Amino acid sequence: MREAPDERGKLLNTTPAEWTIIAQNLPEHARNPIHTDAGAQAAGFPRALVAGVTTYAYLTHPIVAAWGIDWVRSGGGEVRFRRPVFDHDPLRCVPVVDGDAAQINAITDEPDQPRAVLRAVREAGPAPAMRPGETLADKHIPLDGEWGSDYGVRAGDDFALYTEQGIVHPAVWPALANHVVHTSVARGSWIHTRSIVRHHAAAPAGAIADVRSVVVRRFESHGERAVLDVRIEVNGVLVASLEHEAIVALP
Repeated sequence: MREAPDERGKLLNTTPAEWTIIAQNLPEHARNPIHTDAGAQAAGFPRALVAGVTTYAYLTHPIVAAWGIDWVRSGGGEVRFRRPVFDHDPLRCVPVVDGDAAQINAITDEPDQPRAVLRAVREAGPAPAMRPGETLADKHIPLDGEWGSDYGVRAGDDFALYTEQGIVHPAVWPALANHVVHTSVARGSWIHTRSIVRHHAAAPAGAIADVRSVVVRRFESHGERAVLDVRIEVNGVLVASLEHEAIVALP
């Protein structure tokens, strides 16, 4: 039996459970044409792709429901997007637990599963040093609206921990990395393919995020890809560090 969370959002039962939702795009994702039917069809897909960061938000649900707010403060993991999740796909988030790690598989009714995989760990450890490369302009972004506590709620997930605690949803960190890709790196439609996310502290909704980014590698694989190191600070405190990969120019 699953226990109720205590005042810090922890759960005594720490086994992630399967969870299902209807995947959907958020209005702001139409900035990337791949998340519209027309843009997806122009790129050879049948209909709009759901933003990878929204799929990631769904995949975090079983983790935080089981492991609680401590995962938001100091956990992390690697998410890989193997195949698209399409708008309005029924999506099952299916866990496979291995000690202090858990793999959450994104399963739809399409052929070839899973569509995405999150390998989550309870403790992500310290941030690695940022690597040399193409330094991008810093960004200073208020953590409200599309970057706030209700990212999951707006994507159809009624899990209320973030809004009740007044903290930023963990999907905001790769969403901010995507914002860097969209505004500073990509040329036209682009696709988020992979992220390693480490949490170092929870962040209060409404604060200002200071985002530093470096493009550390570019290479060709089904289009031009870029790998970025991203660091996000709030009030001078490092809250998240990421290695973030995207196809920034489709073939």
